[in-house]
Amino acid sequence: MSTTTAPNSADVTKSKPASDTGSRKARGREHRSPLASLLSHGLLIVASLIALFPIAWLVYLSLGPDKDDYLHPGGIWDKMTLDNYSFVLQHTAFFDWLKSSLIVSLGTTVIGVLAAATTGYAVSRMRFPGYRKFMWVLLVTQMFPIAVLIVPMYQLLSELQLIDSYFGLVLVYCATAVPYSAWLLKGYFDTIPFEIDEAGRVDGLTPFGTFFRLILPLAKPGLAVAAFYNFITAFGEVAFATTFMLDDQKYTFAVGLQSFISEHDAQRNLMTAAAVLIAIPVAAFFYLVQKNLVTGLTAGGTKG
Repeated sequence: MSTTTAPNSADVTKSKPASDTGSRKARGREHRSPLASLLSHGLLIVASLIALFPIAWLVYLSLGPDKDDYLHPGGIWDKMTLDNYSFVLQHTAFFDWLKSSLIVSLGTTVIGVLAAATTGYAVSRMRFPGYRKFMWVLLVTQMFPIAVLIVPMYQLLSELQLIDSYFGLVLVYCATAVPYSAWLLKGYFDTIPFEIDEAGRVDGLTPFGTFFRLILPLAKPGLAVAAFYNFITAFGEVAFATTFMLDDQKYTFAVGLQSFISEHDAQRNLMTAAAVLIAIPVAAFFYLVQKNLVTGLTAGGTKG
């Protein structure tokens, strides 16, 4: 005859998984009253409307046929037209601006991210004499205003015969974007375990092989943030592009917009239409990297 022993209450309590208690506490913390949920959603909606209103207003003004419609925007509704977009695309150097902007922006992105990634990785993994001072020097370079840098940069590019060349402008933008990108990527590389580098050495990889085959694939979110920053820096900059690009066919978008402003007249309807068209490449680039942007921004700030 078999006998069984009933578990006592202490055993039953010990046998309950600890995750149940943790999940109940988590659900308790996440539970909010209907009023709190309503207020949070309301604040998010208001913030979204505030962020979207300038864009919607720009699109709305671009549909007005007259250059003075911005003074009485209520009348645009009854006479909306796409003639401004048609004029910009057919009667301006819009596609030359597009080509120049993409060459400069993508060149800055590729060269700048590669330089920043190698710099950030070296400072994150290697302890050479003066590495801390080196990073502080990179940070100090961000403190100088553009007006101070234009003259010495112009002299350097002139001696190198890079005035009015895409490559010269790419180098200028890399000089301004790489220091910040290197700091950002250094913080992200710090979050990647050093054991991965050691595993690469055990497998016979060189330091460059470890960097390109193991570290860079894990650093995609950080690279996406750096790439977006480099792209935006080159795409929307005006002062350097105006100074170093002499041929009007090599103007970028930001400089091309100035062609709609003369001494006595400002064709604001055409400016707004061109601004909307200019935003399309930036929006497309943002869509390509947006999946990794949030992860890269948050993870890069966990360690300094």
